[in-house]
Amino acid sequence: MSDDLFQPGKISRRTAARYLSCLAAASILPGAATRGGTETRFPIGACDWSIGGHSKPEVFYTAKKIGLDGVQISLGTEANNMHLRLPEVQKAYREASAATGVKFGGLAIGELNSIPYKSDPRTEQWVSDGIGVARELGCKVILLAFFSKGDLKNDPKGQKEVIRRLRKVAPEAEAAGVVLGIESWLSAEEHMDIIQAVGSGNVKVYYDVANSTQMGYDIFREIQWLNDHICEVHMKENGALLGKGVVDFPRVKNVLDEIGYKGWMHIEGAVPKGADMVESYITNRRFLRTIFPA
Repeated sequence: MSDDLFQPGKISRRTAARYLSCLAAASILPGAATRGGTETRFPIGACDWSIGGHSKPEVFYTAKKIGLDGVQISLGTEANNMHLRLPEVQKAYREASAATGVKFGGLAIGELNSIPYKSDPRTEQWVSDGIGVARELGCKVILLAFFSKGDLKNDPKGQKEVIRRLRKVAPEAEAAGVVLGIESWLSAEEHMDIIQAVGSGNVKVYYDVANSTQMGYDIFREIQWLNDHICEVHMKENGALLGKGVVDFPRVKNVLDEIGYKGWMHIEGAVPKGADMVESYITNRRFLRTIFPA
């Protein structure tokens, strides 16, 4: 990655053309103006795997106890055969959401970390089916995870296959009004290379402030540069409460304001060693609300 890419006045013609092309595509995306499909500018949720409810409808009750607006739910696991694809499982989730008043904050396919989208043929069907599930449950974004075995960093062959697969499935996402969000160790420029190659406004970046900080990226510059190509945000710390770690969240708020971001932000991690998860998440939610008013 070239640092010159982010310096004012030094963006290359190729990069500028690429950016404008993707921005034009994004402008026609259904629901893009609200990003989260909600009138609240900053609804706060949490990942189901972070609050002890991976692939469990009971997670909505935990989320209610915490005071969250919604939950980012998982499509499932290999063991349960991505069970959210089943109508009866969707019904159980709908009932839990209705009973608690906690919304569907988004969909995620975290199993792609261990069963990579870049290589395993099963994952193509998972992502395709996930689009239908997201449409049925009213989720506007599907997080596609690219960590561990699915890591794309320094893997041009893997990136090429992911581009091929995303090109194939993107029309389905466009028809459903669903965004496929790439979350990975890649830099902003590397993410944009994939987005441009796919050529769909329904493929964007799922930005994780802690992961990108860990990689040494300037998250404030990246967020500003990616702009509307960010579909949702993970508010995360590793081993610390939000506001007690390395991420400057008030500055994150400022740069999100600069790009006009509105939509879901999901808390991930952010539990100190030995601390109670629920109490930690109540504290994390309250902290975010002091910075991101409803």
